[in-house]
Amino acid sequence: MKLFYATTNTAKVESLKAALGSEGFEIVQQPLSIPEPRLDRVEDIARFKAMFAYQELKQPVVALDAGFFIHILNGFPRSFVNFALETVKVEGMLQLVAAGERTAEFRHSLAYHDGRDDTPAVFTDTVKGTIAQEPRGTLRSYHWSVLSAIFIPEGETKTLAEFSEDEYHAWHTQRLSGNSYAKQFLAWYRTYRS
Repeated sequence: MKLFYATTNTAKVESLKAALGSEGFEIVQQPLSIPEPRLDRVEDIARFKAMFAYQELKQPVVALDAGFFIHILNGFPRSFVNFALETVKVEGMLQLVAAGERTAEFRHSLAYHDGRDDTPAVFTDTVKGTIAQEPRGTLRSYHWSVLSAIFIPEGETKTLAEFSEDEYHAWHTQRLSGNSYAKQFLAWYRTYRS
């Protein structure tokens, strides 16, 4: 099954290939220029992206949106991660939580659309953790964001950027085997196609 992935982020494509490649999916990156709607929920943005991509390609397509939610800041920056990184940057986020509680989470929403239904199906997961005191580690091509240098996944002591490549891939594989957006999509898709 060929599945087009509407994204310019190669790390996201590799992640989905790792999750679905052995399940008979051929993931094809399609770096479309998709307008970013100013919506608060990552689910709504992913849905918009998948609908837009399907209109362009007329092929089964997935699109993903991710947000970063800092609990003490009422969820800021939520779905506006790129805007926050362009304006306050990682250093500004660290200053905003300097004296407070440091729990945070990534939220990912994957939307699938093939034109059979009016709206895309959406699958959401969260990755809980804390924010480090300062950026640590080395950013690599498989990291999705510079936030990898400050995000410590729950149960870990290192930031994602401090993990060795083997440690990162082991953590990522374990994450995908849980209730990840990819696992939710796969379970839904098997029923949907039958």
